[in-house]
Amino acid sequence: MALSSMKVFNKTVQTMATEKLAQDVEKFNAASAGAIRLTAEGFEGDYRYENFWASLHAAQRRVDRYASNAAASSTALSQLQAVGVKVAGGFGPILFEPGQLAWVQKSPAEAAEVISRYMAEAMLKDQLNTAIAALVAAIEAGTTNTVYDANTGPITYADLNSAHALFGDASQSLICEVMDGVTYHKFVGQNIANAATLFTYSSVRVVDILGQRVVVTDAPALREASTTANDAKVLSLAAGAATIYDGSDLITNIQTTNGKERIETTMQADYTFGVALKGFAWDVTNGGKSPTDAELATGSNWDKVASSWKHTAGVITLGIVTSS
Repeated sequence: MALSSMKVFNKTVQTMATEKLAQDVEKFNAASAGAIRLTAEGFEGDYRYENFWASLHAAQRRVDRYASNAAASSTALSQLQAVGVKVAGGFGPILFEPGQLAWVQKSPAEAAEVISRYMAEAMLKDQLNTAIAALVAAIEAGTTNTVYDANTGPITYADLNSAHALFGDASQSLICEVMDGVTYHKFVGQNIANAATLFTYSSVRVVDILGQRVVVTDAPALREASTTANDAKVLSLAAGAATIYDGSDLITNIQTTNGKERIETTMQADYTFGVALKGFAWDVTNGGKSPTDAELATGSNWDKVASSWKHTAGVITLGIVTSS
């Protein structure tokens, strides 16, 4: 790494401004109305087990007072178990030379602060994208119970409504729509062309879609590339659909080494976090420990444990966004 990596000018004003992260990732608790929750709760071990009581509604039965008094079938009081999994990530190493910083009148402390800022954004991006990828995989695996396919065209309001209908009388539990920027602006375009304005504008942005909170973020899992078009995906999520737990084990190391013509410094970090989905258990046998991105995005690694699909994370709408 040479000084050519830095911008060197004879006289100018240099600031600590950094290039903004392209993907808007500040989309957790408040933005999603609690559908995707970032918590400070720790995550010990490889998995996090949470027990909850199974539904007893099936124990209700009809009685014939005039029939023989036969034995009634009993319903066992039981618990179900949701399972979250710990995910490991890393950042760096980031390489710089103390001498090159001095050359452009910058300090190592400023370099460390800039690197730390990017690292924090990258970790947040990782958590959000991982949660969305897991949600897409688990919900798509529900097929006709949780998936509405718009088939040949872009996703419309009617399509979202049909997806919500998959939850029947529990559709009111769906509180947030998660989509990428292109799909979002397709909805804006539909509304502009509609004389009976379906939603209103404030001084800043469109308020909502179908009365739901909208999170717009270009997470890779919301777009599936194909040869002729891009498959768009919209998640309609319930409260607590995905929970991110703090791994509480961020480890950073800054190391300066000799042995080359110029002294070099590297900064590197390791971190973990936990992810859990409403109504699902991570398959500890098939998915295993410390999963990869591909394993987290595999639907068969998320087993439905809730008694009904209506008690899971939500539904998904599939559509087409043409390349043009």
